[in-house]
Amino acid sequence: MVYDIVIIGGGIVGLATGLKILKSRPDLKLAILEKEDQLAKHQTGNNSGVIHSGLYYKPGSLKATNCINGYHELINFCQEEKIPFEITGKVVVATREEQKPLLNNLYERGLQNGLKGTKYISIEELKEYEPHCAGVAAIHVPQTGIVDYYKVALAYGRKIVQLGGEIFLKHKVQEIKHKEGVNYIETSSKSFQSKLVINCAGLYSDKVAQMNESDPLDVKIIPFRGEYYKLKKDKEYLVKNLIYPVPDPNFPFLGVHFTRMMKGGVEAGPNAVLAFRREGYKKSQINLQELTESLAWPGFQKVAAKYWKTGFGEMYRSFSKAAFTKALQELIPEIQESDLTDGGAGVRAQACDRTGGLLDDFAIRESSHAINVLNAPSPAATSSLAIGGTVAELALKRFS
Repeated sequence: MVYDIVIIGGGIVGLATGLKILKSRPDLKLAILEKEDQLAKHQTGNNSGVIHSGLYYKPGSLKATNCINGYHELINFCQEEKIPFEITGKVVVATREEQKPLLNNLYERGLQNGLKGTKYISIEELKEYEPHCAGVAAIHVPQTGIVDYYKVALAYGRKIVQLGGEIFLKHKVQEIKHKEGVNYIETSSKSFQSKLVINCAGLYSDKVAQMNESDPLDVKIIPFRGEYYKLKKDKEYLVKNLIYPVPDPNFPFLGVHFTRMMKGGVEAGPNAVLAFRREGYKKSQINLQELTESLAWPGFQKVAAKYWKTGFGEMYRSFSKAAFTKALQELIPEIQESDLTDGGAGVRAQACDRTGGLLDDFAIRESSHAINVLNAPSPAATSSLAIGGTVAELALKRFS
Protein backbone atom coordinates (compact mmCIF):
# COMPACT_ATOMS: atom_id res chain seq x y z
CA MET A 1 0.00 0.00 0.00
CA VAL A 2 1.14 3.55 -0.77
CA TYR A 3 0.32 5.89 2.08
CA ASP A 4 -0.52 9.48 1.35
CA ILE A 5 1.56 10.65 4.33
CA VAL A 6 4.10 8.97 6.58
CA ILE A 7 5.15 10.90 9.68
CA ILE A 8 8.50 9.94 11.19
CA GLY A 9 8.55 10.42 14.96
CA GLY A 10 5.96 9.57 17.58
CA GLY A 11 6.59 12.49 19.90
CA ILE A 12 4.05 15.17 20.70
CA VAL A 13 4.73 17.25 17.56
CA GLY A 14 4.48 14.30 15.15
CA LEU A 15 1.32 13.08 16.84
CA ALA A 16 -0.27 16.54 16.85
CA THR A 17 0.54 16.89 13.15
CA GLY A 18 -1.06 13.55 12.36
CA LEU A 19 -4.15 14.44 14.38
CA LYS A 20 -4.55 17.79 12.63
CA ILE A 21 -4.21 16.19 9.18
CA LEU A 22 -6.78 13.49 9.86
CA LYS A 23 -9.24 15.89 11.43
CA SER A 24 -9.19 17.87 8.17
CA ARG A 25 -8.85 14.93 5.77
CA PRO A 26 -9.89 11.60 7.34
CA ASP A 27 -9.85 10.10 3.85
CA LEU A 28 -6.05 10.30 3.65
CA LYS A 29 -3.99 7.20 4.40
CA LEU A 30 -1.59 8.21 7.18
CA ALA A 31 0.98 6.29 9.21
CA ILE A 32 3.29 7.31 12.04
CA LEU A 33 6.62 5.51 12.46
CA GLU A 34 8.26 5.49 15.90
CA LYS A 35 11.57 3.79 16.57
CA GLU A 36 10.88 3.09 20.26
CA ASP A 37 8.46 0.55 21.75
CA GLN A 38 6.26 3.36 23.06
CA LEU A 39 5.15 6.82 22.01
CA ALA A 40 6.59 10.03 23.43
CA LYS A 41 9.62 8.41 25.08
CA HIS A 42 12.18 11.16 24.64
CA GLN A 43 11.66 14.95 24.68
CA THR A 44 7.91 14.64 25.31
CA GLY A 45 8.21 11.99 28.01
CA ASN A 46 10.93 13.89 29.87
CA ASN A 47 9.23 17.28 29.65
CA SER A 48 8.88 19.43 32.78
CA GLY A 49 5.14 19.67 32.19
CA VAL A 50 4.85 23.46 32.03
CA ILE A 51 2.08 25.03 29.96
CA HIS A 52 3.94 28.08 28.67
CA SER A 53 2.18 31.40 28.25
CA GLY A 54 4.24 32.93 25.41
CA LEU A 55 6.09 35.44 27.59
CA TYR A 56 9.61 34.90 26.30
CA TYR A 57 9.23 34.82 22.53
CA LYS A 58 9.84 37.52 19.96
CA PRO A 59 6.49 39.04 18.91
CA GLY A 60 5.45 37.76 15.50
CA SER A 61 7.81 34.78 15.57
CA LEU A 62 6.56 31.24 14.95
CA LYS A 63 7.32 30.52 18.60
CA ALA A 64 5.17 33.40 19.84
CA THR A 65 2.17 32.84 17.56
CA ASN A 66 2.21 29.05 17.88
CA CYS A 67 2.68 29.17 21.66
CA ILE A 68 -0.24 31.53 22.22
CA ASN A 69 -2.55 29.74 19.78
CA GLY A 70 -1.37 26.34 20.95
CA TYR A 71 -1.94 27.29 24.59
CA HIS A 72 -5.66 27.76 23.99
CA GLU A 73 -5.94 24.64 21.81
CA LEU A 74 -4.15 22.55 24.43
CA ILE A 75 -6.44 23.75 27.22
CA ASN A 76 -9.52 22.97 25.12
CA PHE A 77 -8.17 19.52 24.21
CA CYS A 78 -7.43 18.67 27.85
CA GLN A 79 -10.91 19.74 28.85
CA GLU A 80 -12.52 17.67 26.08
CA GLU A 81 -10.42 14.58 26.83
CA LYS A 82 -10.58 15.03 30.64
CA ILE A 83 -6.80 15.23 30.99
CA PRO A 84 -5.91 16.85 34.34
CA PHE A 85 -4.21 20.24 34.14
CA GLU A 86 -3.96 23.32 36.32
CA ILE A 87 -3.46 27.00 35.53
CA THR A 88 -1.16 27.99 38.37
CA GLY A 89 0.43 31.24 37.22
CA LYS A 90 4.11 31.90 37.77
CA VAL A 91 6.46 34.59 39.00
CA VAL A 92 9.57 35.72 37.12
CA VAL A 93 12.04 37.23 39.56
CA ALA A 94 15.04 39.53 39.18
CA THR A 95 17.51 38.70 41.92
CA ARG A 96 20.02 41.46 41.08
CA GLU A 97 19.62 45.12 40.15
CA GLU A 98 21.27 44.64 36.74
CA GLN A 99 18.50 42.19 35.78
CA LYS A 100 15.74 44.79 36.09
CA PRO A 101 16.02 46.06 32.48
CA LEU A 102 15.86 42.45 31.21
CA LEU A 103 12.80 41.81 33.37
CA ASN A 104 11.18 44.91 31.89
CA ASN A 105 11.94 43.63 28.38
CA LEU A 106 10.15 40.39 29.27
CA TYR A 107 7.19 42.32 30.62
CA GLU A 108 6.94 44.36 27.41
CA ARG A 109 7.15 41.20 25.30
CA GLY A 110 4.34 39.71 27.30
CA LEU A 111 2.17 42.73 26.60
CA GLN A 112 3.03 42.66 22.89
CA ASN A 113 2.14 38.97 22.79
CA GLY A 114 -1.27 39.72 24.27
CA LEU A 115 -0.82 38.26 27.75
CA LYS A 116 -3.60 39.89 29.70
CA GLY A 117 -3.12 40.20 33.43
CA THR A 118 0.67 40.06 33.37
CA LYS A 119 1.79 42.65 35.90
CA TYR A 120 4.64 43.95 37.97
CA ILE A 121 4.31 42.96 41.61
CA SER A 122 5.99 44.46 44.67
CA ILE A 123 8.31 42.41 46.85
CA GLU A 124 5.50 42.28 49.42
CA GLU A 125 3.14 40.88 46.76
CA LEU A 126 5.83 38.41 45.67
CA LYS A 127 5.80 37.07 49.22
CA GLU A 128 2.04 36.53 48.92
CA TYR A 129 2.53 34.43 45.77
CA GLU A 130 5.72 32.70 46.92
CA PRO A 131 6.45 33.31 50.62
CA HIS A 132 9.99 31.89 50.53
CA CYS A 133 11.17 33.60 47.33
CA ALA A 134 13.65 36.49 47.34
CA GLY A 135 14.35 39.16 44.71
CA VAL A 136 14.56 42.85 43.89
CA ALA A 137 11.74 42.93 41.30
CA ALA A 138 9.17 40.52 39.90
CA ILE A 139 6.31 40.06 37.48
CA HIS A 140 3.37 37.68 37.74
CA VAL A 141 2.11 35.79 34.67
CA PRO A 142 -1.34 34.29 35.30
CA GLN A 143 -1.58 32.11 32.15
CA THR A 144 1.17 29.60 32.99
CA GLY A 145 0.10 26.11 34.05
CA ILE A 146 1.09 22.47 34.46
CA VAL A 147 0.06 19.22 32.74
CA ASP A 148 1.44 15.73 32.05
CA TYR A 149 2.46 15.90 28.37
CA TYR A 150 2.93 12.14 28.17
CA LYS A 151 -0.80 11.74 28.82
CA VAL A 152 -1.53 14.44 26.23
CA ALA A 153 0.59 12.66 23.62
CA LEU A 154 -1.09 9.31 24.28
CA ALA A 155 -4.48 10.99 23.85
CA TYR A 156 -3.34 12.39 20.49
CA GLY A 157 -2.36 8.85 19.50
CA ARG A 158 -5.73 7.40 20.50
CA LYS A 159 -7.54 10.04 18.44
CA ILE A 160 -5.34 9.31 15.42
CA VAL A 161 -6.22 5.61 15.52
CA GLN A 162 -9.92 6.45 15.96
CA LEU A 163 -9.71 8.58 12.82
CA GLY A 164 -8.22 5.72 10.79
CA GLY A 165 -4.50 6.51 11.11
CA GLU A 166 -1.93 3.81 11.84
CA ILE A 167 0.91 3.91 14.36
CA PHE A 168 3.89 1.58 14.03
CA LEU A 169 6.18 1.17 17.05
CA LYS A 170 9.71 -0.28 16.90
CA HIS A 171 10.12 0.97 13.31
CA LYS A 172 13.41 2.88 13.12
CA VAL A 173 13.81 4.62 9.77
CA GLN A 174 17.09 3.61 8.17
CA GLU A 175 16.81 4.88 4.59
CA ILE A 176 14.56 7.02 2.41
CA LYS A 177 14.67 7.02 -1.37
CA HIS A 178 12.50 9.09 -3.67
CA LYS A 179 11.51 7.84 -7.11
CA GLU A 180 8.77 8.96 -9.51
CA GLY A 181 6.76 10.80 -6.87
CA VAL A 182 6.96 8.08 -4.21
CA ASN A 183 9.09 7.89 -1.05
CA TYR A 184 10.45 4.42 -0.33
CA ILE A 185 11.09 4.19 3.40
CA GLU A 186 13.11 1.33 4.87
CA THR A 187 12.76 0.74 8.60
CA SER A 188 14.21 -1.80 10.99
CA SER A 189 11.02 -3.86 10.65
CA LYS A 190 9.49 -3.36 7.18
CA SER A 191 9.23 -1.11 4.13
CA PHE A 192 6.74 1.70 3.52
CA GLN A 193 5.79 3.82 0.56
CA SER A 194 4.30 7.28 0.76
CA LYS A 195 3.61 10.32 -1.38
CA LEU A 196 4.80 12.69 1.37
CA VAL A 197 7.18 12.29 4.30
CA ILE A 198 6.86 14.55 7.35
CA ASN A 199 9.94 14.48 9.53
CA CYS A 200 9.21 15.08 13.24
CA ALA A 201 12.16 13.01 14.49
CA GLY A 202 13.25 15.44 17.20
CA LEU A 203 16.79 14.61 18.31
CA TYR A 204 17.39 12.90 14.95
CA SER A 205 15.47 15.32 12.73
CA ASP A 206 18.63 16.46 10.93
CA LYS A 207 19.64 12.84 10.26
CA VAL A 208 16.22 12.03 8.80
CA ALA A 209 16.24 15.26 6.78
CA GLN A 210 19.56 14.29 5.27
CA MET A 211 17.97 11.02 4.14
CA ASN A 212 15.37 12.88 2.09
CA GLU A 213 17.43 15.89 0.98
CA SER A 214 20.13 15.79 -1.67
CA ASP A 215 21.92 18.96 -0.51
CA PRO A 216 23.92 19.12 2.74
CA LEU A 217 21.99 20.66 5.64
CA ASP A 218 23.07 24.00 7.04
CA VAL A 219 21.97 23.05 10.56
CA LYS A 220 22.82 20.25 12.98
CA ILE A 221 21.02 19.08 16.09
CA ILE A 222 23.20 19.61 19.16
CA PRO A 223 21.84 17.71 22.19
CA PHE A 224 21.76 19.60 25.49
CA ARG A 225 20.96 17.68 28.65
CA GLY A 226 18.93 19.36 31.35
CA GLU A 227 19.35 17.81 34.79
CA TYR A 228 16.86 18.23 37.65
CA TYR A 229 16.80 17.79 41.37
CA LYS A 230 13.60 17.27 43.34
CA LEU A 231 12.72 18.85 46.64
CA LYS A 232 12.36 16.37 49.44
CA LYS A 233 8.77 15.88 50.52
CA ASP A 234 9.14 17.84 53.74
CA LYS A 235 10.57 20.83 51.80
CA GLU A 236 7.93 21.06 49.06
CA TYR A 237 6.19 23.80 51.07
CA LEU A 238 8.96 26.17 49.97
CA VAL A 239 7.39 26.37 46.46
CA LYS A 240 3.69 27.04 45.90
CA ASN A 241 3.65 27.02 42.09
CA LEU A 242 6.31 28.09 39.54
CA ILE A 243 9.29 30.38 40.17
CA TYR A 244 11.52 31.47 37.28
CA PRO A 245 14.65 33.64 37.09
CA VAL A 246 15.31 36.31 34.46
CA PRO A 247 16.93 34.35 31.59
CA ASP A 248 20.07 35.31 29.68
CA PRO A 249 18.65 36.76 26.41
CA ASN A 250 21.65 35.47 24.43
CA PHE A 251 21.23 31.86 25.53
CA PRO A 252 18.10 29.84 24.56
CA PHE A 253 17.59 28.35 28.02
CA LEU A 254 15.52 29.71 30.89
CA GLY A 255 17.91 29.07 33.77
CA VAL A 256 17.32 26.93 36.87
CA HIS A 257 13.81 27.35 38.24
CA PHE A 258 11.22 25.67 40.44
CA THR A 259 8.25 23.79 38.99
CA ARG A 260 5.39 22.13 40.84
CA MET A 261 4.57 18.99 38.87
CA MET A 262 1.15 17.75 37.79
CA LYS A 263 2.09 14.23 38.89
CA GLY A 264 3.27 15.47 42.28
CA GLY A 265 6.44 16.91 43.74
CA VAL A 266 8.56 19.94 42.94
CA GLU A 267 11.42 19.96 40.43
CA ALA A 268 14.42 22.27 40.69
CA GLY A 269 16.42 22.91 37.53
CA PRO A 270 17.40 22.31 34.83
CA ASN A 271 20.94 23.22 33.96
CA ALA A 272 21.99 22.95 30.29
CA VAL A 273 25.06 20.89 29.39
CA LEU A 274 26.23 19.27 26.18
CA ALA A 275 24.99 15.68 26.11
CA PHE A 276 27.60 13.15 25.01
CA ARG A 277 25.02 11.31 22.92
CA ARG A 278 21.73 12.44 21.41
CA GLU A 279 19.74 10.40 23.89
CA GLY A 280 22.24 10.76 26.70
CA TYR A 281 20.19 11.21 29.85
CA LYS A 282 23.14 10.40 32.12
CA LYS A 283 26.73 11.66 32.19
CA SER A 284 27.89 8.08 31.68
CA GLN A 285 25.98 7.65 28.42
CA ILE A 286 28.44 8.38 25.61
CA ASN A 287 28.30 7.83 21.86
CA LEU A 288 31.71 8.74 20.47
CA GLN A 289 30.48 9.20 16.90
CA GLU A 290 27.66 11.53 17.92
CA LEU A 291 29.88 13.44 20.35
CA THR A 292 32.56 13.87 17.68
CA GLU A 293 29.93 15.15 15.22
CA SER A 294 28.75 17.74 17.76
CA LEU A 295 32.28 18.91 18.61
CA ALA A 296 33.33 19.04 14.95
CA TRP A 297 30.35 21.14 13.83
CA PRO A 298 31.66 24.65 12.99
CA GLY A 299 28.58 26.27 14.49
CA PHE A 300 29.00 24.52 17.83
CA GLN A 301 32.67 25.49 17.96
CA LYS A 302 31.63 29.13 17.59
CA VAL A 303 28.96 28.74 20.28
CA ALA A 304 31.52 27.18 22.62
CA ALA A 305 34.00 29.98 21.99
CA LYS A 306 31.37 32.66 22.58
CA TYR A 307 29.68 31.17 25.64
CA TRP A 308 32.52 29.24 27.25
CA LYS A 309 32.02 30.94 30.62
CA THR A 310 28.31 30.12 30.64
CA GLY A 311 29.02 26.58 29.48
CA PHE A 312 31.67 26.05 32.14
CA GLY A 313 29.26 27.25 34.81
CA GLU A 314 26.55 24.86 33.60
CA MET A 315 29.02 21.96 33.50
CA TYR A 316 30.30 22.81 36.99
CA ARG A 317 26.73 22.71 38.35
CA SER A 318 26.29 19.35 36.65
CA PHE A 319 29.07 17.85 38.74
CA SER A 320 28.65 19.94 41.90
CA LYS A 321 25.44 19.69 43.91
CA ALA A 322 26.72 22.55 46.06
CA ALA A 323 27.04 24.82 43.00
CA PHE A 324 23.58 23.79 41.80
CA THR A 325 22.18 24.60 45.25
CA LYS A 326 23.87 28.00 45.22
CA ALA A 327 22.12 28.86 41.93
CA LEU A 328 18.77 27.83 43.43
CA GLN A 329 19.44 29.91 46.56
CA GLU A 330 19.31 33.09 44.47
CA LEU A 331 15.56 32.50 44.25
CA ILE A 332 14.94 30.68 47.55
CA PRO A 333 17.70 31.42 50.08
CA GLU A 334 16.39 28.78 52.51
CA ILE A 335 17.17 25.91 50.14
CA GLN A 336 19.95 23.68 51.42
CA GLU A 337 21.91 20.98 49.63
CA SER A 338 20.36 18.40 51.95
CA ASP A 339 16.87 19.45 50.75
CA LEU A 340 17.54 18.11 47.25
CA THR A 341 17.32 14.59 45.92
CA ASP A 342 18.29 13.41 42.45
CA GLY A 343 15.60 13.98 39.84
CA GLY A 344 15.40 13.08 36.19
CA ALA A 345 16.91 14.60 33.07
CA GLY A 346 15.78 15.53 29.60
CA VAL A 347 17.68 16.13 26.38
CA ARG A 348 16.78 19.11 24.21
CA ALA A 349 17.22 18.92 20.44
CA GLN A 350 18.77 22.33 19.75
CA ALA A 351 19.39 23.20 16.10
CA CYS A 352 22.64 25.07 15.49
CA ASP A 353 23.61 26.61 12.15
CA ARG A 354 27.09 26.76 10.66
CA THR A 355 27.66 30.36 11.76
CA GLY A 356 27.18 29.58 15.45
CA GLY A 357 23.53 30.56 15.70
CA LEU A 358 21.44 28.57 18.15
CA LEU A 359 18.10 28.68 16.34
CA ASP A 360 15.59 30.39 18.60
CA ASP A 361 12.51 30.00 16.43
CA PHE A 362 10.78 26.91 15.11
CA ALA A 363 12.29 25.85 11.77
CA ILE A 364 10.32 23.99 9.08
CA ARG A 365 11.88 23.17 5.69
CA GLU A 366 10.00 21.90 2.64
CA SER A 367 11.07 20.01 -0.46
CA SER A 368 9.07 18.49 -3.29
CA HIS A 369 8.45 15.25 -1.39
CA ALA A 370 9.10 16.03 2.29
CA ILE A 371 8.45 18.47 5.13
CA ASN A 372 11.18 18.58 7.76
CA VAL A 373 10.57 20.02 11.23
CA LEU A 374 14.18 20.84 12.07
CA ASN A 375 13.83 22.89 15.24
CA ALA A 376 10.97 22.51 17.68
CA PRO A 377 12.34 23.11 21.19
CA SER A 378 10.39 24.47 24.15
CA PRO A 379 7.55 25.52 24.02
CA ALA A 380 6.88 22.81 21.44
CA ALA A 381 4.73 20.75 23.82
CA THR A 382 2.52 23.72 24.70
CA SER A 383 2.43 24.69 21.02
CA SER A 384 2.01 21.16 19.69
CA LEU A 385 -1.49 21.51 18.22
CA ALA A 386 -0.63 24.88 16.68
CA ILE A 387 2.65 23.58 15.22
CA GLY A 388 0.80 20.50 14.07
CA GLY A 389 -1.76 22.76 12.40
CA THR A 390 0.98 24.74 10.67
CA VAL A 391 2.65 21.59 9.31
CA ALA A 392 -0.70 20.03 8.43
CA GLU A 393 -1.62 23.11 6.39
CA LEU A 394 1.62 22.80 4.42
CA ALA A 395 0.94 19.11 3.85
CA LEU A 396 -2.70 19.41 2.88
CA LYS A 397 -1.94 21.95 0.16
CA ARG A 398 -0.34 19.05 -1.70
CA PHE A 399 -3.52 16.96 -1.56
CA SER A 400 -6.05 19.60 -2.62
